[in-house]
Amino acid sequence: MTTEQPPKDPTPTVLSDEDHILAHDVDEEPVEANRRLFEGWFLKFVTLLTIGYSSFHLYSLNIAPMETWSYRIVHVAGALVLGFILYAGARFVSPEEGGARHKWTTWFGGVALLPALYALYQTFSFSQMLANGAMRIPPELEAWHFGWPLLAATGVGIVLSWFHQRERSRFSVPDLVLIVCSIAVAAYFLVVYNTTMRMTTGTSFAPVGISFAAVAGTALIMELTRRVAGLALVVIGLVFLVYVFVGPYLPGFLGFPGLSVQRFFSQVYTDAGILGPTTAVSSTYIILFIVFAAFLQASKVGDYFVNFAFAAAGRSRGGPAKVAIFASGLMGMINGTSAGNVVSTGSLTIPLMKKVGYSKKSAGAVEAAASTGGQIMPPIMGAGAFIMAEITGIPYTEIAIAAIIPSVLYFASVYFMVDFEAAKLGMRGMREDELPKLRKLIKQVYLFIPIIILIYALFQGYSVIRAGTLATVSAAVVSWLTPNKMGIRSILRALDIASMMAIQIIVVCAAAGIIVGVISLTGVGARFSVLLLDVAEASQLLALVFAMFISILLGMGMPTTAAYAVAASVVAPGLVQLGIDPLTAHFFVFYFAVVSAITPPVALASYAAAGISGANAMETSVASFRIGIAAFIVPFMFFYNSALLMDGDWFVIARALVTATFGVYLLSGGVLGWFGKVNAGWPVRVMLIVSALLMIEGGLWTDLAGITLAVISFLLQRQRRQRVAPAGA
Repeated sequence: MTTEQPPKDPTPTVLSDEDHILAHDVDEEPVEANRRLFEGWFLKFVTLLTIGYSSFHLYSLNIAPMETWSYRIVHVAGALVLGFILYAGARFVSPEEGGARHKWTTWFGGVALLPALYALYQTFSFSQMLANGAMRIPPELEAWHFGWPLLAATGVGIVLSWFHQRERSRFSVPDLVLIVCSIAVAAYFLVVYNTTMRMTTGTSFAPVGISFAAVAGTALIMELTRRVAGLALVVIGLVFLVYVFVGPYLPGFLGFPGLSVQRFFSQVYTDAGILGPTTAVSSTYIILFIVFAAFLQASKVGDYFVNFAFAAAGRSRGGPAKVAIFASGLMGMINGTSAGNVVSTGSLTIPLMKKVGYSKKSAGAVEAAASTGGQIMPPIMGAGAFIMAEITGIPYTEIAIAAIIPSVLYFASVYFMVDFEAAKLGMRGMREDELPKLRKLIKQVYLFIPIIILIYALFQGYSVIRAGTLATVSAAVVSWLTPNKMGIRSILRALDIASMMAIQIIVVCAAAGIIVGVISLTGVGARFSVLLLDVAEASQLLALVFAMFISILLGMGMPTTAAYAVAASVVAPGLVQLGIDPLTAHFFVFYFAVVSAITPPVALASYAAAGISGANAMETSVASFRIGIAAFIVPFMFFYNSALLMDGDWFVIARALVTATFGVYLLSGGVLGWFGKVNAGWPVRVMLIVSALLMIEGGLWTDLAGITLAVISFLLQRQRRQRVAPAGA
């Protein structure tokens, strides 16, 4: 299974034969630096847990649904248990350091295990008391025999895990403490937190144990988030948590009356926070589509996607860069993170881009920009679109349709930037003997059937869950037409892969739920809306710019799902109050949450690409920002031209698509300084950028003005080319 595999080599696996080159394992899940690689019987045990976790979701979603909150509690608890088993809290020891460092952590972990087990035992005891007719558990019993032991074990376990360093194949006693605490938290909510008790949350009648369990659960979620997604989201989450208790002392619009510890934490583990929209989506749509992606991986469809992209675009100038655009678009829409998409496809495309003449910086930047665009590629759109549907109540199919033109504009812009740079630097494409044979790959076009079935089912009115399940089953069926037939072993492996892929995004959604809970319980989102309205009185455009900066700032260093969930809670309500259509407002926020992955100074996708290309991370992020510049302009045009979101009759929409595409073509030429087959000076570049903005805006007079500027720019460039040609000759 996947836990046996060694860390993935960033060098692409390419095999040649007389017909074509084959990219192998481009969609294999990379092994993170802090993921444990177990062996022997413990590996089999962990694999059994991962298969069981994925199977539980498929069973609950399609056959025997659980009560909603209980299902979400088990969903989060399962991710915590698997996460603490698989991901270490500190680095692994090197061979030179021996088998272990800081051995005292094991002994202290054994001691901390006692209160953790005692707290877990008390949940069983509470269930017996309630079964025997008790209306509620005495507060002293909950506090001293459950709450404080649980908090002590959780705190000690987290701190010990920061110092506990062992070999990669060894498990951790401090992490065992955290696993028991995770089970105890879930058990308390499942046993005590019944329907009657839920009515008391946020009041003085709420059982004190709820607050203890919520504090421990929040700490466990934050710690696992640190391990799987880095510190950025944790720091932002802690800032929001601190705000809950220092809010009464803050001046201006940030101030609010304040919440007590018990009142806040009795509500944060409800549908107002951790069990709210983000977990609702991760426990249904996201986990289902992760299973779908895992089935595509197990049947090697990802290899076909990349080879098909090579066959279609590899011969054109700068071919591997254009391959990166197509391949990352296909792979990225089923991948929940931009950085993960960079690692999977970039390990193949970045070295090939460097081979045909791209610099290390440019190669990494192209891959980062293309992989980020996969998050806005319908029909799946990563995972953020599902949260948008959950928050807004807008049908998912309507959101997917609205995303068509924006995604076309984004990828067209990246394509034009790549093509212009290839022309500017005189790059070649790949030779025909280096590429897959398109005629052979066309014979395997049936591998797109699962995607087609998914789209068809969604637009025929099937629920997202039913459509995703049908697509997953079809992926297994279609595999029987290939050499990679999915039998029982392959299906189990796909379920194993799905759990591995799901852990990060589930815990990130839970962490984002904490932030969303703070926003809703403190009312800071409403106060931010008032601030936006005040700014809009001076200028509505200025208010949009302000909203853009806040969305990017909140999204920096965070996966797309969490970035959008937080920004949608803070920024989108204010935009709606400005009179902007809810779909337009949320797409505006969604775009900037997505492109935060390529926005300096914290650009996760760019940093991942720089790690593969060997370039400077900051230089790569600046270059990817430039390549994806259209994504920073198009959202403003949603406001001025709603036809870009498929709002209007077919003629208006078609004209908007044509003029906006021409606009991003001009924008690419202006940003890169290449137009009309020759370098462009600054006056022409400025005219091209202004012309592009006028064309993207979409009005009749603005289109005519944009065309006029474009014609003038073309004539100036033709004169420049005629002057340059004799000198070159």
